[in-house]
Amino acid sequence: MSSNATTRAGASSASRTLTSSTIGSVIEWYDFTIYGTAAALIFNQLFFSNISPAAGTLAAFGTFAAGFIARPLGGFVAGHYGDRLGRKATLVMTLTLMGGATTLIGLLPTYQQIGIAAPALLVLLRLVQGFAVGGEWGGAVLMAVEHAPDGKRGRYGAWPQTGVSAGLLLGTGVFSVVSLLPEPQLISWGWRIPFLVSILLALVGLYIRFRITESESFVAATESGGPSRRPLVEVLRTHPKQILIAIGVRFAEGGNYYVFTVFILTYITQQLDLPRQAGLTGVMLAAALNIAALPLWGALSDRIGRRPVFIGGALFMAAYAWPFFWLVDTRSPVLIALALAIALAVPHGAVFAPIAAFYAELFEPRVRYSGVSIGYQMGSVLLGGFTPLLATSLILWSDGASWSVAALVAGGALIAAAAMFAAPETFRRSLFPSKPAPERQVDA
Repeated sequence: MSSNATTRAGASSASRTLTSSTIGSVIEWYDFTIYGTAAALIFNQLFFSNISPAAGTLAAFGTFAAGFIARPLGGFVAGHYGDRLGRKATLVMTLTLMGGATTLIGLLPTYQQIGIAAPALLVLLRLVQGFAVGGEWGGAVLMAVEHAPDGKRGRYGAWPQTGVSAGLLLGTGVFSVVSLLPEPQLISWGWRIPFLVSILLALVGLYIRFRITESESFVAATESGGPSRRPLVEVLRTHPKQILIAIGVRFAEGGNYYVFTVFILTYITQQLDLPRQAGLTGVMLAAALNIAALPLWGALSDRIGRRPVFIGGALFMAAYAWPFFWLVDTRSPVLIALALAIALAVPHGAVFAPIAAFYAELFEPRVRYSGVSIGYQMGSVLLGGFTPLLATSLILWSDGASWSVAALVAGGALIAAAAMFAAPETFRRSLFPSKPAPERQVDA
C-alpha cells in the first residue's frame, strides 16, 4: 500500500472512530439526561406521590444521585477490561447496558400501581445507568484522542464531549414535546416515550461501534509489554498524584453542570413559579451553543495548552456564578436563556473541552483507561450526583435565596482552578509507550 493510501486509510479510520465515539456519547447522555429531566419535573408525582411535593423532589433527586454512586464502579470495571481487552469491546458493553436500563425505566409501573416496589426498581435501573455511563466516558474520549492526528488531540477529544450537550439537547427536546401533552396524559403515559426511544438509539449506536478499530497506542502498549494484569491496582500505585489532579479539576464542571441543567429546572418552576417550558427552552438553547463551542475550546487548547484554557474558564465560572442567578431571578425567559447560554458556552465549554485530551495525556497507555475512568468518575460521584440535591437543600435552608447556590458554584470552580494550577502542562506529550513526543503540526 502506498504512503498516500495509508494516510487516507488512517484518516478514514480516525474519522469513523471519532463519529462512533461522538454518537455513542450522545446516546449515553441522552439516556442519562432524560432521567435527570424527569426527576426534576415529574418523578416526584409518579414514584413519590405519598409524600409532600418538596420532599418528593428531594427523593427524586436522591434517585438521580444513585446513578452517580454507581459511576465509579462502572469506571473501575470498564477501565480494567478496557486496559486488558481493548476499548472497543468495553464500549459495546456500556452502550448495551445503558440502552436496556433506560428502556426498562420507560416500562416501570408507578407507585400507585405497585407501591414501594416502584421507586425500588427505579433506583436499581438508575444504578445500572450509572454503571454504564461510568464506563462509557473514558472509553469514548480515549478512542477519539488516541486516534487523533498530532496536534489535534484537544479538538478530537472535545467532540465526544459534545455528546453530553447533544444528549442534553435531544433529551430536553423530546421532553419539551411530550410536555405539551395535557397533564393527565403526560403523567399517564407521555413521560414514558423519551425512555422507550432509547432502544432504537442503542441499536444504531451498536451498529456503528462494531465497525471501529482498536487504537494504535493501545495495540502498541500491548505489543511492547503486554496488558497490565491489574490495571486498577497499578494505576493507583504508580499514578496517585495524577488521579488526585484528575479528581480536583472536575470541581469546575462535575457538579456545576447539573446546577445549570438539572437543578435550574426545579428552581425555575418551584421557586420562580414559571412554566417548565421557560427552563427547558433555555437549557436547549444553551446546549446547542455548547455543542458549537466545545470543539473551538478544544482546538484552542491544542494551540496554547490545556492549563491556560481550563484555568481561565474556571475563574470566569467563579466570577459569573452571581450574575447567572441575577439574570435568572428576573423571571424573564429571554434573560434566563441568555444566562444559561453564557454559562454553558463560555466557562463550562472552556473547562470541559480540554479535559478529555488532558486526562489521556496524564496516564501511560497500559493503565490509561483505568486512570481516566477513576479520576473522572470519582469526581462525578463526589460532585455531580449530589449537587442538585445539595443545591435544593441550600435553597430550602436559605428560604429561596439563590446566593447560597451561587457560592456553591463559585467554590467548586476555584477548587478546580487550583488543581489545574498544580498540574503539569501535557499537550506536547506522546500518547505512545516509550515514544518521544512528535513535532506538533497545528492546522489553522
